[in-house]
Order: sequence, then C-alpha cells, then structure tokens
Amino acid sequence: MAAEKKLPLQSSATHNSVIGGPPAPGKKTIEEIYQKKTQLEHILLRPDTYIGSVEKHAQTLWVYENGEMVHRPVTYVPGLYKIFDEILVNAADNKQRDPSMDAVKVEIDVNANRISIYNNGDGVPVEIHQEEGVYVPELIFGHLLTSSNYDDNVKKTTGGRNGYGAKLTNIFSTEFIIETADGKRQKRYKQVFTDNMGNKSDPSITKCKAGENWTKVTFRPDLAKFNMTYLEEDVVALMKKRVLDLAGTLGKNVKVELNGQRLPVKTFADYVNLYLQSASKSRPEPLPRIAEKANDRWEICVSLSEGQFQQVSFVNGIATIKGGTHVECVTNQITNHIMTIVNKKNKNANLKAHNVRSHLWVFVNALIDNPAFDSQTKETLTTRQGSFGSKCELSQEFLKKVAKSGVVNTLLTWADFKQSKELKKTDGAKRQRITGIPKLEDANDAGGKNSDKCTLILTEGDSAKALAMAGISVVGRNFYGVFPLRGKLLNVREANHKQILDNAEIQNIKQILGLQHGKEYDSVKGLRYGHLMIMTDQDHDGSHIKGLLINFIHTFWPSLLKVPSFMVEFITPLLKATHNKNKTVLSFYSMPEYEAWRESLGGNSNGWSIKYYKGLGTSKSEEGKEYFKAIDKHKKDFVWMNEQDGDAIELAFSKKKIEARKNWLRQFEPDNYLDQREKLIKYSDFINKELILFSRADLQRSIPSMVDGLKPGQRKILFCAFKRNFVKQAKVAQFVGYVSEKSAYHHGEQSLSTTIIGMAQDFVGSNNINLLQPEGQFGTRHQGGKDHASARYIFTCLSPITRFLFPKDDDILLDYLNEDGQSIEPAWYMPIIPVVLANGSEGIGTGWSSYIPNYNPKDIVANVRRLLNNEPMQPMDPWYRGFTGRIEKSATKEAGVTYTVTGAIEEVNDTTLKITELPVRRWTQDYKEFLESMMTGNDKSKEPFIKDYREYNDDKTVHFEVTLTEENMSIARQEGLEKKFKLTTSIGTTNMHLFDPKGIIKKYDNSEQILEEFFHLRYEFYEKRKKALLNNLELQLLKLDNQVRFILGVVSGEIIVNNRKRADLFLELQQKGFTPMPKKTKGIDAAAAEATEDEEEDEQKEESPEAGKRGVKASDYEYLMSMPIGSLTLEKVQELCAEKDKLDGEVDELRRTSPRSLWLKELDALEEELDKLERKDAEAEEMRIKNNAGAGPSRQAPKKPRKNASNSSSVIGSEKTVTEAGQKKTKGGSKRAPPAKKNTMIESDEDDDIHDLKDRLAAYNLDSSPDQTVMETDSVVVEQQGRQKKQASRTAAARKATLTVLSDTEDDEAQNYMPPIEEDNDKDLNLMEPKGRKGRGRKPANEKAKPATTTRKRGPAQSSKPVLSQKLITEVLKPAENGGSSPEKKVRKMRDSPFNKKSGSMLGRPTNSPSGSEDSNGPAETTNEVAAARTRPKRENRTKAVYVLSDSEIEEEPPTDDSDFDDEED
Repeated sequence: MAAEKKLPLQSSATHNSVIGGPPAPGKKTIEEIYQKKTQLEHILLRPDTYIGSVEKHAQTLWVYENGEMVHRPVTYVPGLYKIFDEILVNAADNKQRDPSMDAVKVEIDVNANRISIYNNGDGVPVEIHQEEGVYVPELIFGHLLTSSNYDDNVKKTTGGRNGYGAKLTNIFSTEFIIETADGKRQKRYKQVFTDNMGNKSDPSITKCKAGENWTKVTFRPDLAKFNMTYLEEDVVALMKKRVLDLAGTLGKNVKVELNGQRLPVKTFADYVNLYLQSASKSRPEPLPRIAEKANDRWEICVSLSEGQFQQVSFVNGIATIKGGTHVECVTNQITNHIMTIVNKKNKNANLKAHNVRSHLWVFVNALIDNPAFDSQTKETLTTRQGSFGSKCELSQEFLKKVAKSGVVNTLLTWADFKQSKELKKTDGAKRQRITGIPKLEDANDAGGKNSDKCTLILTEGDSAKALAMAGISVVGRNFYGVFPLRGKLLNVREANHKQILDNAEIQNIKQILGLQHGKEYDSVKGLRYGHLMIMTDQDHDGSHIKGLLINFIHTFWPSLLKVPSFMVEFITPLLKATHNKNKTVLSFYSMPEYEAWRESLGGNSNGWSIKYYKGLGTSKSEEGKEYFKAIDKHKKDFVWMNEQDGDAIELAFSKKKIEARKNWLRQFEPDNYLDQREKLIKYSDFINKELILFSRADLQRSIPSMVDGLKPGQRKILFCAFKRNFVKQAKVAQFVGYVSEKSAYHHGEQSLSTTIIGMAQDFVGSNNINLLQPEGQFGTRHQGGKDHASARYIFTCLSPITRFLFPKDDDILLDYLNEDGQSIEPAWYMPIIPVVLANGSEGIGTGWSSYIPNYNPKDIVANVRRLLNNEPMQPMDPWYRGFTGRIEKSATKEAGVTYTVTGAIEEVNDTTLKITELPVRRWTQDYKEFLESMMTGNDKSKEPFIKDYREYNDDKTVHFEVTLTEENMSIARQEGLEKKFKLTTSIGTTNMHLFDPKGIIKKYDNSEQILEEFFHLRYEFYEKRKKALLNNLELQLLKLDNQVRFILGVVSGEIIVNNRKRADLFLELQQKGFTPMPKKTKGIDAAAAEATEDEEEDEQKEESPEAGKRGVKASDYEYLMSMPIGSLTLEKVQELCAEKDKLDGEVDELRRTSPRSLWLKELDALEEELDKLERKDAEAEEMRIKNNAGAGPSRQAPKKPRKNASNSSSVIGSEKTVTEAGQKKTKGGSKRAPPAKKNTMIESDEDDDIHDLKDRLAAYNLDSSPDQTVMETDSVVVEQQGRQKKQASRTAAARKATLTVLSDTEDDEAQNYMPPIEEDNDKDLNLMEPKGRKGRGRKPANEKAKPATTTRKRGPAQSSKPVLSQKLITEVLKPAENGGSSPEKKVRKMRDSPFNKKSGSMLGRPTNSPSGSEDSNGPAETTNEVAAARTRPKRENRTKAVYVLSDSEIEEEPPTDDSDFDDEED
C-alpha cells in the first residue's frame, strides 16, 4: 500500500511524466485518462491560471536600484513576482480597513531565501470561526477561497477579491509563517505552514498588550517550482520597485521601510519624480510634470512620451501594468482637449486620439469600488467607469497646463512631418513628357535642357486660355505652355491637409512645374518651367487669383519667389479708347491712368468710343496676337526685395494676422494704386496697392452700409426695381437679366437670383420688412429658405411698403455711381428709418465679420419720433416678425448685450410635450432631425430619450408633439425642458460692424448708436430735399412765366414763328430776354461709353449750325418751341397764369414746411403700412386657426361674391380688399359714375416736369399719402373684365392712337437710359376727371339686375400714352387744388391683370399721375369714374378696334355676360 501512496505534488513542468520511472507500457487506463484534482492540486498543476507563468520571461521594465529607477531589460518569473505582490497588496489593503495604519516593513533576505512583510494597524481577529471551527488567521491564510471581500453589496476599495491571494503565496512556498497581534482580544497568534501548504503547525497563541495591533507574513518561495535556485538580482530589483510602488500609493501617512531603511518616497508626486528624473537624463531638458489630485480617490500626473504611450497605474494599491478603464478615463479627457487645440491651430493636422496618446506618459493612482480585473494576475482593470464609485473630472486649469507642457508643439511638429511625407507622394519631377493632365498645352521644351527658358501661362478659365493660345501662335509653342485654372485657387495657408491632397488643381501645378515638396530652390534648373506667368482678368477677382498663386508658392517654396523672373504676370488693357474718325486706339491698364487721360481732354471724351475689357474673354484673337507681339510691354516681373515682401503675403492670407489685416484695410488710400508702367513689381507693392482693392471690395460685398442696410448686390436690385418702376410682377429670372444689364453687375446670375429671393422672403427669421414681394415659393422656415423654387418659376415685384421706406423725392439727392460709362446705383439709399435694424444683417468679409439682429420697425419709428421731439431713446430689443417665443436679455458686457432666444414648449400630460415655436433661425427640418436622433439614439447617448413624435407643422408654424416615458419626463424637467430639447440659442450685439456714411468700417455698440448716427444724416437730407424742391419749383415758375410771354408774343404778332429759320428765331428769343433752359443730357461717361449716342448728339448739335455759332443752342428754347399749336389760345394763357399762381402758393407752403414735419408725415404713412402688414399677418393666422379647426375653407371668400370670380384682378401685397373709399356707394346706388373728360398730353418734357413737381409737392402741402408721390402705378385699379364689349366705345382718335401705344416690354426699352432722378414712365401724367360730367351708361334698371357688379368700385385704369389732343391746363391740374385723398380714402392698389395689357381696348383712359389721388375731386363717386373717349360715334360708324398686345403675356379671355361695361352699349 505504501507503494501506491500518492507522490507529493509536483510543479507543472513535470506533471506529464510519472515520477520514479519511465512511462508505463501499454495503453492508459480510463482512470489515468480522466482525472479529478483537488483545488490545491489544480493550483500546483496549472499555476499560470492563478499566478501567471512560472517560466522565465525577458522584458524591459522599470526596476529600483541604488536609490533610483532604472529602465532596463530584466529576466524574471511572473509567478514568483505575483506571490510576493499578493502579500504586499494585503498589507496595503489594511490601510483601507484601518486608516490609523502608518507602517509597512519589507525585508528581502536573498541568502536565506526569506521574505517578510509587516504592517501595523488592526490585525486579524484571533478567534475561532464558529462555522469552520478554526482560528480566523488559519482560515484566511491556510484555506482556499476564503475572503472578507465577498459581500458585493458593501463597496470596498481593497485589492483582494476572489479568496486566493495569500493562499497562493502559501502554496508556492516551502515555509509560510503568519504572525498577528489582536490588541482588542489581547492575543498574539503564530502559525507555520510548510510543504506548499501541505503541513501546518498548531497555532501558538500568547498574550499581548491592548494597543498592540500588527500582522507579519514571512515566507520562503519554493524556488524549484519556478525553476530557480536562488533569488536572482533581477527579481529582487523588481520586488524592491514594487515596495516603492506601495510607498507612492499609500501616501505620506505611511512609512515604508525596505531592509530596515525608509524609502525616500512620501507621496505619489515623489514616486512619479523618480521616473521622470531617470527619463530626463537622456534629454536636453527635464520632462514636465503636471500633477492633480482630482479628489480623495484620484491622483493623476502627466508627462511626455516619445512616440509611444506609457502608463503607470494603480488600483487600490495593485499595479495594473497593462492599464485598464481607469487609465482610459483619464487619458480620453486629456487627448480630447489636446486634439481640439492642435486641430484648431493647424487645420491640416487632422489629428486622431491615438496620435495624441502616443505622446503621453500618464500616471494614475485610483481607489475603485469592488474592482474587477481581466484575470487573477490583475494586470488590467475591467470595471466600467459608471461603477468606479467616484468620478475623475480633470480641471480646465490642469488640462491647460498639459497643453502648455510641450505636447501641443510636439504634435504640431509631428503633424507637419506626417503631412510633408504625404505631400511628397504628389511631387512632380523634371521629365520631358507628362500625361494625364486635361487641358494642359505643354511647351515642347518643358522638362528638357532648355526648360529654364520655358514659361507656363496659368490663365483664368478656358476663355482666357483661348486668348493665350492665339497669342502664343506668335511667340511659338517651344517655350510657352498654357494651363487654365478653374476659378480661384485654394488658400493653402489655411486649408487642411486633406483639402490640399484632394485639390486636383494644386497637384496638377506641382506636376506641370515639377515642384518637390519641402525642397529649397536657389535656381529653376530642377523645374520643368523656368517662369510662371499669371494671366487673369483685370478686375478685383483677377488680382485675388494672382495673390492666391503667389501665396501658394510662398507657403511651400518661399525660396522660389526669390529667384529672379520666376513669377511674372501678363497684363491686358482694362479700357480701350478708339477715335471715331481716325480710328486711333489708346490702351489703358488701370482706371487712374484712364481718368488722367480724360482729364487731359478737359473731362470731355466726345469723339472717342470707350470699350471696357473686364474679362480676358472680351479680347478678340487678333488682339491677343497683338498683345504677344509686344510681350515685353505686357509682361511684368515680380521681384523679391526683402522679408517685408514675405510679411505682406502672410498679412493678406494668414488667419494669424487678423488684427494686422484690419489695420491694413483701415489705412487703405484709393489714390495709392499700382503703376502698370513699371517693369518690375515688388510683392509688397502688389499686396498693398492691388490686392487690397480686392479685399476692400470683398468687405463691401459682405458687410452692409449703416445708412440703407444694403450690400452692393441688394442695392443694385433695388436701384433697378425703382428704375423700372417694378410694380408689375415679373419672373425672378427675367429680373436678374434686367439687373445685370442696368446696374453693371459682374458676378454670377445664380448669386443675383439668390439675393433677390432673399430680399423677398418673409418667413419667421428672415426679413421684418421684405422689400420685394414673394409671388410663388420663395422658401419657408422649414428649411430656412433653401426650399425656394427655381428663379424661372417664381415672380416678384416691389413691395407696396418699399417706396414708403425709400421716398422717391430723395432720389434726386443721392450720389449715383458710374461704372463702364453707365450711371448705376447710388453709394447708398436714404430710407426714413435704418433698414439695417429692421431686417438685420449677417456677413463675413476680409478682416471683419458682422451680425445685427432684427428689431421691430415700430420701435425704430417710435425712437425716431423721440429724437425729433428731443426726447431720450428707449432701448430696443431684437424682434422677429411672426416669432412667438421669448427674447430675453441674458448678459450685458462692454462689447455689447447678449440675448437668449427661447422657443415654446409646454407639457400636455405626464408623457406628452407640445413644441410650438423654435428659436429664431433654427429651421423645422433641422429640428426634426434632432428629434429623430433623440428617438433613435446618437453618438453621445446611445439610449433613445423619446418614444415618438408627431408633426403638425406647416410652412409658417411649428407644432411637434413629443411622447416620452414618465421617467424621462422627470429627467427633462430637472434639466429644464427648453435646455434638454435645445430650444434656446443666443444672439448678441457684440459684433455690429457696418460701413458708415463715409464708407469706413465702424463698430457700433448698440442699436441706439446706429439710430442716432442715422438720425442726424437723415435730418440733413430732409433739409436738402426741401431746398432742392424749392429750387425746382422756382425754375418751373420761371418756365411758366416765359411760356406765357411767348404765347402772348406770338398771338400779338410780336414774335413771328412761321416761315422763319430756327437760328434766327432762337436769336430773337435770346434778345427779347427769354430764359434759355437746356434739355437734360446724358453725362459725359455715358456718352463716352456709347458711340452711337454720341453721333446722335452730334447730329442734334449740327442741326442749327448758325445758332450754335451765335452762342445759342437749339435745345435752349425747346421748352417753348415744342408747345403744340393748340397752346395759342386765350384759355391756354389763362390756364398757365392760374398754374403760376398755384405754384406760387405751393412755394410758400413748402417754405413754411419744416424738415421735421416732412419726416413725421412720412413716418405716419410708414406706420400705416406697418399696421396693414400686422393686420394681414393677423388675418392669415386667424385663417390658419380656422382651417386647422376645420371651421372654414382653405381660402377666405370675398366679402361680396360675384359671377366668374376667377376673372377678378389680383392684388398687390397685403391689400386684399377694397378700402373704405372704394366701398362707398355712389349717389343713386346703381348709377354709373360720370365718364372722364377727354384728356390731353402735351408732348414737352417741360410740362412733364411741371406735373412731376406739382405731384411730388402734393405730398407735403396736403394730407395725401406718400403713395401718391412714389408709387404712381400702384394706386391704379385695373379693370380686367369686359374687354371685348368695351372696345366698341373707343373713339376714332383713340383707334388712331394704337400706333403710339407701347407694350410693357417697349416701356422697358424706352428706359434704357434713365437719369437717376427721372423715370421714363408713361404713368407720370396727371390726367384727372373734372367734376359734374354725367356718364353714358344704360338705364338704372338694367344695372339693378347686377348689384354685385355695380358695387365694385373702380378707379381710372392704367393706360398707355394718350393721344395728342388739347386740354386746358387748369382742368388738368384742378384736382390738386382740392387736395389729395387721405390714406384712409385712397383706393387700394390692385395688380395689373394679365388680360389687361396696353392694348387698343385701353386707349383713351386717363392714367393716374404720381400725386393725383383717386378721390381728389371730393365725393366718393369720383372714384368710380370711367374714362371716356372723345365723341361717341354711332354704332354703325364704328370701326373695329385695333389691339396692340404685349409680348410678355397674351391670353384669351372667354366671353362673359357680366362685364362691367355692359351698360356702355346702346
């Protein structure tokens, strides 16, 4: 039996062989194959499961030798190291159980192969365990799976967990002694285990003092099981380092001794220093140390690492040599912070978290509740961050210190190196033939032995390439290559790395030139081309492209710019002047050069045709050949003088130079321009004299003027709308063409149509006052206006309110610009309130950006009134039309005020929320996507927060209903509903940059400051307006006086007109003292630009050579000579005298009117229009509510229905119904209003001027609306029914006049040239009806049959120019004496019907003058008058009317029985 006794357990190295002899012969028995082991046997058989490998490992680790940390290769057995660590961790754990513990003593006796670890503090209870029947020390040190850490309901911060720990040390020791003193029970305990815990002695229990508490474990490792014969030096060094770890993690209250000597480490910071001091020895500068104690459980220290992430971490005293979740928690915070900084500093870096980690060395000492590890070896913590039992949030101050430690600079350097490496992949090379680059026309000798003589011409687009190709046919293809650029080159200085790599243009240029990244060039020998020639348009954008190319070379190859003649430019003429007779051609390369030449002609360039060459595409191929024949004249070399050139380039293109760029732009001097006659151009001169013009223009395009709140593109649109008198709808696409033609717009049509659409948008968050009408889908708040229809589908026109904001009477005072010889928009318009505050503004330009919120126009008007009354202004808060949320002041700083904009959210019940408003400019679609992310989870929160949402939104309103759980509802309440659902944004007045009246960029602190500056300027303009109107009126008086004298002279025979030479007559008029009044002619620039017009003027001048010789011009007395023969009547003289008296009265009235009263009157009119807008919005909201409730139809029905309602005319703007004046019934109810008397138009411009002035003046001396002066055709009510029956009532004279009628398109053509203060509009005549004339309608009985027809009020219809016929001026001007109608009485403005163009059916009707009022004759019935023709002929004598239809819209009207003109038939 003794032979069958089990042999002592062996180590795993020999477990497969039978001890004492060779393997048994034959097959194994079932019992030998399938075995069961005890726990103890299993540990010894498979030790790697419990303590790690028992084989020797070689690894480079930190060890503690000679009082310092050393990083060196060591050979050790992980299992031996682990059994030592288990006892050490137990000693450390005791600090958590008994905070009074203050000593740990470790002795390592190599010679005796003995290790002892002592700690004071509470010892192990010396008491018998009632369930197990053994003493507790024996239980926990000599029995497996025993522990005090099994209760997971108790949060412990100890290292022990699984009940193996010290027992593993016992099992792998030949001797294991446990000693402990239990002061509470006054017992000292000692027990010895031997033979791998196989034998144990009886416990020795003696007495001890009451205050004596300590525990000591001494053991002799079973070296044979680790294939060792003695404790080797490397293992001892590791053990000493582990004792040092304990000293660093336990803190300064615990003294740690090793072999009788106290270790020099008292804190975690001391411990970290040992590492850093050792690592710094090989570095020129010591490593930084940034430490923070986040709280009682977390100590962190960070330093730098070189290319590999390093970490030293501890969890409850356990060294987690592979890290874990605690290290990730700390490292992620640091890497995210640094990553943000580096990517901000270098957009090209494109840094990722792992890039940052590889440069960090992190030290972490943490206490974690009930930690979980990947294995019993406890090398990696696996506990989730939410179960740590504490939070480790690094302070911003700590993170900033880490960022300043050098890691950011290291990463930036690394990023540059990485990018350079990648960019080198796209390098070019000097080779003769390159392929695969589309549109490249390579020089034949490029890349060859003569490559230094070759020139690559980079052109602005394909059309410029065509010109260059025509030119190099002269100089040959051997030394010249051409490559077209697509638009503007990338600003590589600010672009990220990916953008540069992905930019085909840049890679192509590198390949074509043979450029190599990072190479220093002192000559061009290594390149395929020796010269780079830039050939762009002569405009601002062309200068910008030149600058971007120079910036590209300077960023990557600054040495190339120092090579003489490498960078050159090719200039072409900006203007050419051709003499009309001898065809001499002069070329000008800059505007100042042209201006100087024109001055030399005395400012008069008549006889010369001027042609502007804004683009290279303007030049013909023949001209291109001429340019290249004189290539030396057109080629300019850029030259590098000194480092100032490099600074100038950086100033223009680097984001680091923002402040310097602002100062650069502030010092801009228009007269300081680049002299194109110089052969050499310094880079600094190019930047400071040419490129600055682009930067200035870019700024002007991006930031509006304080005066009118418009950017140049918007101003051009408004100018053309006023010039065209744009009250009739037209397609946006058509209007774009008109604007491009009439305002010298040089950019893309797409951007122009976008601007027009933006000016017409009226949804919440866009304009408070839209200057253009949105007729069609102009975008909604659903997508912030991006959902607008294409420009070819939508229509627009001027909003009715626009001319109330920009009075026509100011037009004469504005400073109109001139471009391409064409008079264009003014420097700024002068509204009656600052539109920039009403509609807000946003823009980013060179050096500056601007943001101005919208304000309530009524608040602005109220503050203007206060200023007029010398009262203090009330502070204004932002306001957005239609917005139903809250805008509250949240902070006031020196820079400005910040407002919090909040949407509307309310609780319906415990699980439902209703969102009825979003913050301003948060669009519905974007918010819907946000709600979807809350419903499905997102990157930040994987868990869905809401269950579902329902939509009840429409184009104008927001309505979401969100459902969520009660638990999430309470979470949302705690966080705040508005915050949780992102219903707040902030807007501020901290960035209110605008151009002031002098064109200088200025920062305004608040809206009141803008308003105050505007107020003084606007007040001056009212004074100027009054003065200009008085001057014009006095001129009209003088003209009337001369006309009366002239008529009397002709009638009396004193002046003979007939059968005389014009020259003699002009001379006689001069001798008799008649005042010469020359006709208004076009400006010199306009004449210079259009040679054909010059010739016409020359012909006109040559018409009367004799008169010209005698100093009298033919046009001086045109105002007298053009009076019709019918003027030579007594009645005409009486009329002119009456008109003169009337004008005298108006002059007196105007003299008595103050600028203040003028302004107040216009403010009243504007407020009335604003009220209309409010009423319209309120009606729309009321209708929407009715529709949503299912209570009403989708569209509001007219108040009085009528048959064939589809033919009723459309309405301009918000005026959907007829005003009170239009709704009054005439006396007699159904009687037709008296027809108009025959009207006469005298064809002289002078008479037109009389009417215009009188009309405009009517706005000031009477209570009429400004509408009468500014929107002539807006006040016309258009009749669109009954055209077929009505035409029979027209007279023969009217039928003849069809030949003189202009269609709408012809009207526009007639306005090709229009002086800024005049509108060539056929609606400018003041032809009103005299009272008392009866109509020729049918019997009242017939009318009674159609009450719906007769109740509709109708003003005079819009007509074309009337037939020439005589009418007394007193009758013409009579209505003005009675005063215009008040705004309450005027007829609402109606849109023109598409059926009612200026055709024959409209002839003979009077048209409203600019100031004539429909109600100017007193009673309301005058508003119903229908214009009559002259004498009504009998039916049988009538001839068929001739129609003249407009080209724009020709539609057939179905015959109808309920025409308004039924009663005109006999």
